[in-house]
Amino acid sequence: MADTLIGAIDIGGTKIAVGIVTAQGQVLAHQSFSTQPEQGPQASVQRIAQALITLTNNQSANLSGIGIGATGPVNPFTGRFGAVEFLTGWQDYDIIAALTAACGVPAALENDADAYALGEWRWGAGRGASPFIVVTVGTGIGVSLITAGQVYRGVDGAHPEIGHHIIDPSGPPCTCGAHGCWESLASGPAMEDWAARQSPSLPRRTGAELCAAALTGEPSALAAVQRTARYLGLGIANLVTLYAPQVLALSGGIMRSSELFLPVILNTVQATCAYVPKEKTRILVLESDALAGLRGAAQVWLSRSDEPKIE
Repeated sequence: MADTLIGAIDIGGTKIAVGIVTAQGQVLAHQSFSTQPEQGPQASVQRIAQALITLTNNQSANLSGIGIGATGPVNPFTGRFGAVEFLTGWQDYDIIAALTAACGVPAALENDADAYALGEWRWGAGRGASPFIVVTVGTGIGVSLITAGQVYRGVDGAHPEIGHHIIDPSGPPCTCGAHGCWESLASGPAMEDWAARQSPSLPRRTGAELCAAALTGEPSALAAVQRTARYLGLGIANLVTLYAPQVLALSGGIMRSSELFLPVILNTVQATCAYVPKEKTRILVLESDALAGLRGAAQVWLSRSDEPKIE
């Protein structure tokens, strides 16, 4: 295993990163380029394959496999993309088959958030923890659950949509059809929407602008942040009660201002999680790491090679 090299692919809506990663999580070489989704997935696969060939030749090594972390809904077992809003024309495209054919080695696929969580479990803040939960708070709320080093999967391999568990049934409508989902109450846009409704005469502010204003003590921004922190805390307390995780890590754009949210989150967990050993759950904020996506993609390959197959 020490000599294993993995091709790592991190596919985003605007950028694709390609790297060569060791089984110890060291990124030996990498490069990136714009996604250019309008050219179609075949063009991107050709560029990915060429980049892998170049990087591998420079390392004078062979790849054991390719791990892919991709934005949007993906089916890790069929290798196909779902309906990704900003990857027009990629729906139903089988990227596993395409990259395997282009590079001559097998590939494995996960959603990029799950790939990121796998990398953090193997080499990062959640190293070896089980259960390990990563909550990403940005334009939505995404949750990845890792148990015994594998992505938790529901029936038919489904990914649980924990961001859509209901916090307040009298809350705002959500795109999923329910009211008061966690995402509709505690995501970045939810905070922005609430702040805009409270101060309709003021220009709409982004989450980053609200956080910056809250840090200066501005009352309206502080109220929006405190409300969001309360709902984040309630959702995270639910996760602690439901899963009793060993480590729960927070990431995403909102968490760049974690000092505004983390104290409320920790206090809520302490106040409400009475029937689990909450004192043994470590709650932390993940540091920004430009290469984390590539390490996560590599761990996709390593973990999937050991994962029980779903029939």
